[in-house]
Amino acid sequence: MSSVPHIPVLGREAVDHLAPRAGGIYVDATFGAGGYSRAILEVPGTRIIAIDRDRTAITGGAELVERSAGRLTLVEDRFSNLAEICAAQGLDGVDGVVMDVGVSSMQLDQAGRGFSFRLDGPLDMRMGQTGPTAADVVARASEGDLADIIYLFGEERHSRRIARAIVADRQETPFTTTRALADLVGRVVRSKPGDIHPATRTFQALRIFVNEELEELQTALAAAERVLRPGGRLVVVSFHSLEDRIVKNFLGARSRTGGGSRHLPEVAQIAPSFQLLTRRPVVAGEDEVAHNPRARSAKLRAAERTAAPAQEDDQPLSWPRLSDVMRGG
Repeated sequence: MSSVPHIPVLGREAVDHLAPRAGGIYVDATFGAGGYSRAILEVPGTRIIAIDRDRTAITGGAELVERSAGRLTLVEDRFSNLAEICAAQGLDGVDGVVMDVGVSSMQLDQAGRGFSFRLDGPLDMRMGQTGPTAADVVARASEGDLADIIYLFGEERHSRRIARAIVADRQETPFTTTRALADLVGRVVRSKPGDIHPATRTFQALRIFVNEELEELQTALAAAERVLRPGGRLVVVSFHSLEDRIVKNFLGARSRTGGGSRHLPEVAQIAPSFQLLTRRPVVAGEDEVAHNPRARSAKLRAAERTAAPAQEDDQPLSWPRLSDVMRGG
């Protein structure tokens, strides 16, 4: 195993925007390999609550917990539960929350996790240890639901053709491996030299859907709003346009001021709960992209909590839900 610490994409920029201070309390909402936590622990007296739904990440962080002398607490859970996790730790507020959204390179590199179409393994894709696998979704979802999932979460314009082929083939042989599904998509979607692999968008869509990543993100943002103290900072790094849109819209709505008309009766304005620190997303530089091509799609957005009360949670996202699809709804 390499002794070189894992450095998250936009890691330096994320910690700079988080601006940890001595004695502050922080939530590393997506612990992964612990890159953010390591950087925060370098600031004297900081305390960190780190969350990850992947048991492998929790196990891998044991050494860092031991070296932290009680300053790092690891919790195996979904980051959408961060408010409840903080309450369970006896915290009524924190000074910062940092999130790195999406699948990690460690997960992609493990064939047994089933995230990658380049490595043959079980068609799993779960970040945690529970719930339906990608194979379950592919086996049970209707053709219409499969098409919607692949189109909405993968932005794949050939989604209906892929869904039709999956439903036709699964009647004879269930899809249980990543290679079987990737081969089918490769037959259905023709690509030109230099294009991304034909299965890229389909695998992305299934991963996002199986892990309910967009619902998790929306809930986690609202939870962070509730636990952050005035002056506390929220930093989010995302890798997908749908994720970034959710973050952008959330922070935009929470930081909005004014909006009335001098020709109409005055309407009470909701006080903004955040002040933007990044008017435009921070992106990776050429050097980082050269060393890590995944950084090309990364976008960082950050904001600082005001003293205003947390706003009402956003309306539920209007797209297929895992529980509905699995029960045939």
